[in-house]
Amino acid sequence: VQLVESGGGLVQPGGSLRLSCAASGFTASRYDMSWYRQAPGKERELVALITSAGSSTNLADSVKGRFTISRDNAKNTVYLQMSSLKPEDTAVYYCYTKVWLLKYWGQGTQVTVSS
Repeated sequence: VQLVESGGGLVQPGGSLRLSCAASGFTASRYDMSWYRQAPGKERELVALITSAGSSTNLADSVKGRFTISRDNAKNTVYLQMSSLKPEDTAVYYCYTKVWLLKYWGQGTQVTVSS
């Protein structure tokens, strides 16, 4: 199982970014996928979750109305569209899944929101 994130970077407040998580080594379409983030000095927190078929999503209250999670099972890829970014969104963003009770994390991608 491998999860590889991309799309992070430096963006000004109010800007947008789209993160991608490319999954390989397993049938990603069978499993729920999530995005977490961890800011310096803080615990890792759940940002968004999408069910295996993409029929249901959950978002943290802090990002509702600004972030959207989606997936393309044909490409084994999960996306996190982030809009109206705030400085407090600055963090390392991780892709996550659980396969047969085993937890898998990507290496993370840095998102920095600053003017």
